[in-house]
This record gives sequence, C-alpha cells and structure tokens, in this order.
Amino acid sequence: MFPYGPELEINANLRVNYQLVLEKIGPLLTDERRQKIEKVVALRNFDTAVVLEGIYDRGNISAVMRSAEGLGFGNFHVIETQEKFKEANRVTQGADKWVEVKKWKKTADCVKALKNQGYKIYVTHLDANAKPLHEIDFSGKTALVLGNERDGVTPEMIAAADQTIIIPMTGFVQSFNISVAGALGLYHISQDRLKRRGTNASLTEEEQGILRAHYYMRTQDSAAQYLEEMFSRGTLKS
Repeated sequence: MFPYGPELEINANLRVNYQLVLEKIGPLLTDERRQKIEKVVALRNFDTAVVLEGIYDRGNISAVMRSAEGLGFGNFHVIETQEKFKEANRVTQGADKWVEVKKWKKTADCVKALKNQGYKIYVTHLDANAKPLHEIDFSGKTALVLGNERDGVTPEMIAAADQTIIIPMTGFVQSFNISVAGALGLYHISQDRLKRRGTNASLTEEEQGILRAHYYMRTQDSAAQYLEEMFSRGTLKS
C-alpha cells in the first residue's frame, strides 16, 4: 500500500502540500534529474510487498533491497525477530534512499498489517503444498516473503501464508541464497505483472506526484532548509 498522504513533514512544526514541494523544489534540480525521477516514479510498484523475516546477514538485506529498487518495487518490510546481526560488507548502492522500508519486531504484526491492507501472503518455503512461482497470479496485492539464511521462514509465517511457493530448481541443491532468491522472485513478479496488466506500476497520478515530492526532498540536500526559510520569512504559508 502507498504509505504517504498529500502533506510532507518538513520538521516537527511544518507540513506542506506535495504540490508546493514540486513547485518550489523542482526548479532547484537539473532537468535531467527531474526527468529521471519522473520516469522512475511512473513505474513504481507498491502493490507488491517485499518481506524479509529474521535475516541475519545485513548484506543480504541490502542485496534484496537493491534488486527490489532496481526492478521498481518500493514497498519493503524487514521483520527483525533476531537479536544479533552480521554487519554488511555489501551496500545498497543508495537503494535504501529510494525504497520505503518498514521495520517490525513481530511477525504477527507485519502479517496483520498486510492482510488488513488486502495483501495475499506468498511465502518461499519447500513443503508438500508449495506451488511453483510461475503458477501464482501476482497482478493484485501480494507479499513475497523470504526467510533467514539457516532456517528459512518461521512456522508462524508459514501458518499465515495464503500459499507457500518455490522457485523450481533442477540441480542437487534445494535452495538459492536469499539475495539470489529475492532477485529471481522479484524479476518474475515484474514480468508476470507486465504480462497480465501491461505494466508493473501501481500508482495513481496523485500518488506519483506525492512520491515525486518525496524524491525531490531526498535528492536536494538543502530542500528542507529552503522551505523552512521561506515559511519563516512569510513568503509561503502551509
């Protein structure tokens, strides 16, 4: 689900409409940067949620996030059920700046929120009921869940699944690395949505405008200060 409303929080005391951000911050960006943001936003997908449960290696989180952002997915969830992490050697290459990340401490809370928003939960797990990835319709609101490096997803997540799924393999090994599974799964989902819907994108015109405003703020380091100064001088009103 798209996480933002029409107002952006600039600081604790200032909220402004996204159209004002587009109007005032847009001219501070180069034409090339504005065009790049517009192109990316037009193809963003928030109908697909990427969910990582209990991942130990932060490098794997970074790798999946990078694949997700590169394929147009903006809806990212991390369930931090473990107490210790392995610090990452890999980096997101800036993907964390452009993906909306929601962190959870409990699997149940994440699942409840997604189901309340109308998402179907598809969990990568090899069991007797698992279906191959290509048999699933990803055209609606769906969540792709990947579990941790050693044990996979939790029994709680399996119980909450609308369907367990697998990426078919023909070799001796039975599973891919988390980062590889994420990249393969998300690429398939993008292609499935393209085939069924004609596009992987999901945002309305207004949502695209709101996301462009957020990206303007993130790409222009002085944007918040610029708006704060305009309001303090009385040049603008919220």
